[in-house]
Amino acid sequence: MEDMETQREKHFVLIHGACHGAWCWYRVVTLLESSGHKVTALDMAASGVHPKQARELTSIVEYVEPLFDFLEGLPQEEKVILVGHSMGGLVLSMAMERFPEKRGHRSKFSVGSAYAFDDGPARPPTALFFGGDLLSSKLYQLSPPEDLTLASYLMRPSRLYPDQAKMKEEVAVTRGKYGAVRRAYIVCDQDLILTEDLQRWMVGMNPPDEVKVISGSDHMVMFSNPHELCLAFGEIAECYCS
Repeated sequence: MEDMETQREKHFVLIHGACHGAWCWYRVVTLLESSGHKVTALDMAASGVHPKQARELTSIVEYVEPLFDFLEGLPQEEKVILVGHSMGGLVLSMAMERFPEKRGHRSKFSVGSAYAFDDGPARPPTALFFGGDLLSSKLYQLSPPEDLTLASYLMRPSRLYPDQAKMKEEVAVTRGKYGAVRRAYIVCDQDLILTEDLQRWMVGMNPPDEVKVISGSDHMVMFSNPHELCLAFGEIAECYCS
């Protein structure tokens, strides 16, 4: 297998998880670009520096619009490798259904436990947010402390969508489109939010073309093991996107 310095250039498009933003990929962007790859890290709507607020979003499609707009603007012949972390896996599924000719992907999806009730406590929660204790003990427990500090300053609430019937329709995928895209999954074996057993169960329910494991990685693998993550990206890209 070629190392990252000898691999041909690929275009990686990085999608963050709930409450995070493009900023969480800064280590990975640096490593991939230094190895000669093109990298685009996107903020989903109401995330990172995107101007919208979570309460303004009315559907998951609006949340994903920045990725849809980016893919629509690509030259017709250009292929990209989509990388989704945590809730970003859901985002990628929607993109693969809409643009099956554009991409490959890996994903990981998880949930959190802090909520906001903008419409009052008698109504369903409207936003998700990760508190400091949850961040340090469950998401960033193996990551550098400076990255935990960075997250505490930059994280934003992530919109929840109580109309489950509408959301189910918006995220539905088909075998002919989503199913036609080559996929790989990277297991983080020390993830305390989405345990390895649960990740393995998810993989079994929707088998990808390949499964890789990064040992000693917490939920925020881009911080706890960025070098190993980038090597895995490179191997996947060479295997499925040559």
